[in-house]
Amino acid sequence: MIGRFAVLDNDTGARRSAVAEFEAFVARHEPHLRHALVAHYGPEEGRDATAEALAYAWEHWERVKVMANAPGYLYRVAQSRTRKRRQPAVFTQAEHAEPSIEPGLPDALRRLPQSQRVAVVLVHGFGWRATEVAEFTGVKPTTVQNHLERGLRRLRKSLGVPDAS
Repeated sequence: MIGRFAVLDNDTGARRSAVAEFEAFVARHEPHLRHALVAHYGPEEGRDATAEALAYAWEHWERVKVMANAPGYLYRVAQSRTRKRRQPAVFTQAEHAEPSIEPGLPDALRRLPQSQRVAVVLVHGFGWRATEVAEFTGVKPTTVQNHLERGLRRLRKSLGVPDAS
């Protein structure tokens, strides 16, 4: 009997360890994953996609925890698991609030191609560096820089803002 309880205690200990590892992972990576998915899908859908990706991570934790770029992988998982029912990003502004941003910005962001929108929102909205966006999305930093420059140029044109150059 004592040997059986020792095995149960070891299983419980291993489970607690896995839970603690996962909780640390979520604390460290959830904000970046959420930012990227909000940039991709918009605020509500992005938060839902983040929750779904993290649920997937927990279901496959033994495999996910050893990945070199687990947050980037979960970003892709969220896109593939949600692609069929998710709509493109919808950035809206509450009608009752005083505008703290350019009123035409949500529509202008919505019209950007997804890659440009993600780059612009992550860099200028959330303060990421282009290299962080590149690592997270799995593309080269020069590609992110191109998306960023093109996206900003399209936003300026759409909003009637003179080019900064």
